[in-house]
Amino acid sequence: MTTTATHSSFLGDKPVQRIGFGAMQLAGPGVFGSHSDPDGCRAVLRRAVELGVDHIDTAQFYGPDIVNDLIREALHPYAEGLRLVTKVGARRDDEGGWIPDQTPAGLTAQVEQNLRSLDVERIDLVNLRRFERDAPGTDEVPLADQLGALAALREAGKIDLIGVSSVQADTVRTAIETVGIGCVQNPYSLLDRADAEVLEVCREHDVSYVPYFPLGSAFGGGGPKALAADEHVCGVAEKHGVSPSQVALAWLLAQYDRLLLIPGTSSVAHLEQNLAVVDIELDDADLAALEHVTPVTPEH
Repeated sequence: MTTTATHSSFLGDKPVQRIGFGAMQLAGPGVFGSHSDPDGCRAVLRRAVELGVDHIDTAQFYGPDIVNDLIREALHPYAEGLRLVTKVGARRDDEGGWIPDQTPAGLTAQVEQNLRSLDVERIDLVNLRRFERDAPGTDEVPLADQLGALAALREAGKIDLIGVSSVQADTVRTAIETVGIGCVQNPYSLLDRADAEVLEVCREHDVSYVPYFPLGSAFGGGGPKALAADEHVCGVAEKHGVSPSQVALAWLLAQYDRLLLIPGTSSVAHLEQNLAVVDIELDDADLAALEHVTPVTPEH
């Protein structure tokens, strides 16, 4: 049997192409400050939309403001059907450090900042970015208070869908039961399959799943170099005439029909390579070979 990835799926109840665009790399080093080629970044955004991308993932704290400003400058007024997704739960200090900002008031203020910088009246989906995976055991603002704040913003018409990010399975279940969610955004890849339980919860409830670090986290020994060093990945890549990274993305698409990819780049050529992944057809032999890839243990 051949696994042909369908080109379209859903983000919550919104039809989208399965490969969107993650805008994080349009900021400077460390996702802080300006990119060295802002004109090139705007060109990548315009080319993405020209090629059919209808799902852009961003955050006001990328830069901060830098990435949202680029999106607005390149694409506003936005094409009909273009879905803008952001995340809240953190802010940056003057040196680029990440500071949790998780209170209901903080989350509300961040949504308002995203609305202003993107120049929209409503955001299609806002992900609540928590820290329970990154720093387990630390005190966090109660989940019910956070979801309640986002639900109030949804009721006010400022956001359409709520998502959760960097969360454990119990948080996903609670969010589904209390407010209903459009997606989960967690780390998952051929090299890091630790989130299999959350992916299964999403399958059970028809919730979209959007993996970040889709090539594995370079912080934990993953990334393109690790994929290129794996004989099983390279064998499948050679068979199809594609790169090891493209194989890893195609494998993700084969896992769940509501799995969406948001690979990021500041290069038009790399963008086009990413979008070509949807046409890679993995058969049973390919998928069996890729099951032998040895996972790594990243530092989330």
